[in-house]
Amino acid sequence: MTAERRFADPEHLAALARAAFGHGRRLVATEPLAGGTKKGVYRLAFDDDSTAIVYSWDPDSHASGFELFEAARAHLDAVGVRSPQVYLADRSRAHFPADVAVVEDLQGPNLETLLASDPAAASAVMDRLNAALGRMHADLGPAYGKVALVDAGDRPIGSSCEQVVLDNALADLAGAASRDRRVAKAHDEFADVLRLLASAVGSRTAYGLIHGELGPDHVLVDSDGAPVLIDIEGLMFFDVEWEHAFLRIRFGKHYAALRREDLDRQRLALYRLAMHLSLVAKPLLMLDTDFPDHEGTRMIAEANLVQAFGFLS
Repeated sequence: MTAERRFADPEHLAALARAAFGHGRRLVATEPLAGGTKKGVYRLAFDDDSTAIVYSWDPDSHASGFELFEAARAHLDAVGVRSPQVYLADRSRAHFPADVAVVEDLQGPNLETLLASDPAAASAVMDRLNAALGRMHADLGPAYGKVALVDAGDRPIGSSCEQVVLDNALADLAGAASRDRRVAKAHDEFADVLRLLASAVGSRTAYGLIHGELGPDHVLVDSDGAPVLIDIEGLMFFDVEWEHAFLRIRFGKHYAALRREDLDRQRLALYRLAMHLSLVAKPLLMLDTDFPDHEGTRMIAEANLVQAFGFLS
């Protein structure tokens, strides 16, 4: 039995609830929520109708999710960007066999749902999200990498952001070419375009604070209409063009509210192609597994392949 399963036991969750809130409220229900391969997520429900969320990080992960979470939260707090309020953060294993945090449960719609159901309300949140991103991206670090590693003075991987992106894009291209004959046929042309785009990128020595995977599903909305960022463990100092390449894909027609005109266009072009190739390669790889939503996964790969081929015309 893994530490994650032991931690998810109701007795462990009850002990965690007592550690976070004392004996003033009684835990009446627990619910597992969608998390990730390295993080378990649970909802705690209490007898006074209040709720809270538990994050539990895989203790076997090579990089401590808890440390990444704590560092990310500190940096977001410093620039005035909301993430869920933390009631308890503990890695002592005194109550449960995993690093954990008990945080605020924002049960309203996420921004993705709000954009579809209430465009007027979503527009105000988008404006506030744009302002929050402006504060983040203006917070510059001396090196690139996840904030916990930069804070610790660790040496970054690779020689530059653009070199890291290029290397990963070439690896994604090779992976996609091994699974799709259209990519295989155009492999050399894609590789040439990637290298040409990378060669046009100038050097840079300061890096903005970015979320890294900020889709509208990673933005909750609090009772005051403020955006609240979740899944923040990937927070890093990196080129803000990487963030915008992702924002453009994930926000689609709504991206106009977040667009910036002062970005490095050569860098953005490289990162957009790299992002599309990643979103071809990874879904194609998932199709070789027992991942349940094959149709949706194939649609993601096809949509991004169309966008990638646009760089060859």
